[in-house]
Amino acid sequence: MIDIPSPESTADAFADRYGRRPDGVWSAPGRVNLIGEHTDYNDGLVFPFAIERRTWAAVGRREDRLLTVHSGAMPEPAQASLDSLNPEDFDGWSAYVFGVLWAMEQRGVDLAGRTGFDVMLASDVPLGAGLSSSAAIECAVASAVNDEWELGLSRRDLITICQLAENGAVGAPTGNMDQTASLMGKAGHGVLIDVRAETAEPVPLHFADEHLELLVIDTRVHHEHATGGYGARRRSCELGAQLMGVGSLRDLDEADLPRAAEVLDDETFRRVRHVITENARVARTAQVVAADGPRAIGDLLVASHASMRDDFEISVPELDLAVETALANGAIGARMTGGGFGGAAIALLDADRAEEVGGAIQAAFAAAELTAPIVFVVSPSDGAHRDL
Repeated sequence: MIDIPSPESTADAFADRYGRRPDGVWSAPGRVNLIGEHTDYNDGLVFPFAIERRTWAAVGRREDRLLTVHSGAMPEPAQASLDSLNPEDFDGWSAYVFGVLWAMEQRGVDLAGRTGFDVMLASDVPLGAGLSSSAAIECAVASAVNDEWELGLSRRDLITICQLAENGAVGAPTGNMDQTASLMGKAGHGVLIDVRAETAEPVPLHFADEHLELLVIDTRVHHEHATGGYGARRRSCELGAQLMGVGSLRDLDEADLPRAAEVLDDETFRRVRHVITENARVARTAQVVAADGPRAIGDLLVASHASMRDDFEISVPELDLAVETALANGAIGARMTGGGFGGAAIALLDADRAEEVGGAIQAAFAAAELTAPIVFVVSPSDGAHRDL
């Protein structure tokens, strides 16, 4: 998009493209999921945090009904009209923008009499890395439109709208963890999300207090959630709940596993076991980080990765290599993060070991003749807001 994105550079890019200054610039962060994978669409618990890598949306009102969106990475802007918002007409990356307007209309926002927008996007959230670049776009645009049209929608309203955009316009069968983290993030905190209860509680992580950093290892194995294995895993969870006679897997706990082993086929059982045990790990992680500090959560992170690798089968060799190498070089804990089938791993480690561990991972990938990963540190950061 833009080489060194910032609110100012995004506003300048808008002016260069559209010949006027934007009304404002809004941004929303990507997220890292500390623990809790594939639990959100099962009414479960997740524990992500917003990161400092963000997507900026410079927005300016038009005098007609058109919507145009441009990014420095795209040769031509995409265009839609408020008169005919149809997800079947949205193409590629622009669906994340136009889908927000479509979802607002679906949720009762009256588009009659409103004028459209020009939008310029810039981002430093890696694409396809499991850090929720898509939700960052959705939440930045939703925040901008909410302010520009003076809709007065709450953060919870915007979460619902952005998830609907992802599900209904983009076609990715995800839960609302990404959008919740992007909109509700708080510096220095994780967000403990109970999807069923619709609560999002900030929990201090104390990484800086303990001189810890979280290393992200972007394997550069890109994934697509709208197709493939993600949807298959969701269907397995739905089947498991149906066969166990419950509304969702959130209604089960570890005491139900022996019965599940009898009722379910092996593959469905392993999918169900991951979700049940992952919910327990999320709850335990929040308890442990509060009572004993972040250094005590390493085993929970490692167990989460093993469950995703063996029971849910969503890891790939690159993710396993990143996790194994980080642990072998002194990381407190490590796991893949995100929906799987590629993307990123995370490693919690002493701040003074970050460069060493990152170098060891780079060397391990080179020795295995794999594409060099991108390794960087992230910090728990604030959620979506207006920048300019």
